[in-house]
Amino acid sequence: MLRHLTLLLALLVPTFAAAYTPEAQPVTDGVYAIVGPLGQRSAENDGLNANYGVIVTPAGTILIDSGASRLGAERLENAVRSVTDQPIRWVVNTGSQDHRWLGNDYFVAKGAETIALARTAATQEQLGNQEIQGLERFLGERMEGTRPQAATRRLSGDEVTLELGGETLVLGYTDAHLPGDAWVWLPKQGILFSGDLVYVDRLLGVMPTSSVRKGQKAFLALERLAPRRIVPGHGRVCDLAQARRETGDYYDLLVDQVGTAAKEMEPMDATLDRFAKLPQFEHLENYDSLHRINMNRAFLEFEAAP
Repeated sequence: MLRHLTLLLALLVPTFAAAYTPEAQPVTDGVYAIVGPLGQRSAENDGLNANYGVIVTPAGTILIDSGASRLGAERLENAVRSVTDQPIRWVVNTGSQDHRWLGNDYFVAKGAETIALARTAATQEQLGNQEIQGLERFLGERMEGTRPQAATRRLSGDEVTLELGGETLVLGYTDAHLPGDAWVWLPKQGILFSGDLVYVDRLLGVMPTSSVRKGQKAFLALERLAPRRIVPGHGRVCDLAQARRETGDYYDLLVDQVGTAAKEMEPMDATLDRFAKLPQFEHLENYDSLHRINMNRAFLEFEAAP
């Protein structure tokens, strides 16, 4: 009887996924990365399958991105509390995709100022209700209490410098993965929070509203910064060489190979078949499920506007 009960419990245990607990990992003095899991959004991770940043200053803490839900935002706050007692003064959004900003309302209620480029905030307003409905498929009742609150402080222009407590941040427009995307550059430390421009350890996703042209252009601009460390949108904290191999080279493929084939009016299926197997990217999470879709969307971008 005991043996049968033990076997039954062993069969049941795998059906319960372990909850994800965000942890602030040091990148350099006073700067931390919260690295999310590589998999899909889920109730176990409250939609935090992305990376976030923490910058501690004498005048307060800066949080880079606010999570995908109210509960996710609370988890991020707990991670911040594990490394500093300084209150979260600013929440800086690098984009308009759910996991970048749907926790804003939680932090506004705590007295934080939410900040984004004006075009980022405008896209947040357009997408908010739609993104919440989409997340309810993955998070269910754990989305309760989440309200779309676009950034309240909206910065004009494509590049804006901010200062708090002796720390300098440069918010720069990339507009690649989703309209309104940006990065946060710390010139003093040589650290870049790339937002969803850079993916490592998993294949980047090309959305229907993405532009691989803009992605390639933004990555070249990133290289000119020559960051010492990169906190990517997804995947482990990395150096520029890894970001080039796993994101920059992939953008080059989508633009220079797939895009050129589209401009030369090669049949789409022939192009997608020709580049279906790419050993240099096959190790990346989600390669099998995303690569052909990415090529399809890149082809359509160049077909529509050669």
